[in-house]
Amino acid sequence: MPAIGITGGISTGKSAFCDCLRELLPAAKFFNADQAAHLLVDLPEVKKQIRRKFGGGVFLNDGDLNRETLRAIIFGDAHKKRALEQILHPRIRRQWSTEAKAHRNSPDFFFAEIPLLYETDGERLCDRVVVVACSSQTQLHWLMERTSLERAAAEQMINSQMLLAEKIRRADHVVWNNGGQASLEEQARFLVALWQQQSWTKS
Repeated sequence: MPAIGITGGISTGKSAFCDCLRELLPAAKFFNADQAAHLLVDLPEVKKQIRRKFGGGVFLNDGDLNRETLRAIIFGDAHKKRALEQILHPRIRRQWSTEAKAHRNSPDFFFAEIPLLYETDGERLCDRVVVVACSSQTQLHWLMERTSLERAAAEQMINSQMLLAEKIRRADHVVWNNGGQASLEEQARFLVALWQQQSWTKS
């Protein structure tokens, strides 16, 4: 069965859409890049690289990473953001691409939820890509609500990513997440039905 990438902008509803897919396809395999990154930064070798690039100020007294401090740094400095991506993304890519390949002979779907799928050329490893999108006003509202960031900081975080319009242009499917949970579920059902009717061969 196919490997399907789920991406979009920050706080556009990627995880909510994946939850809809889980309900419809309970046997499917899911990979979440944010969860993988959260675990990776606790590994000693990754901590060592982060300390080398960012200094000891991004760590707490107990040696744990100060995630809020690091987040503020990378979204305020494009060079620092790329430095962190160079540490984490090759590892994340290896993880999910290995899982996708191992799943190729399975009768069940494999979904990879990867916010920076296009930025890391991850779409090349996918049979289809779904971009979950919403209006800029909705995205900003959800991000500020989720992170408690001020408007300027939230806008800076959104603007640090690839334009959502560019991701939409490159997508195989676009899920529009402005209409509430029922609309999201309806679009998930439509796509699952479409995929289940298709004969999958990797081009």
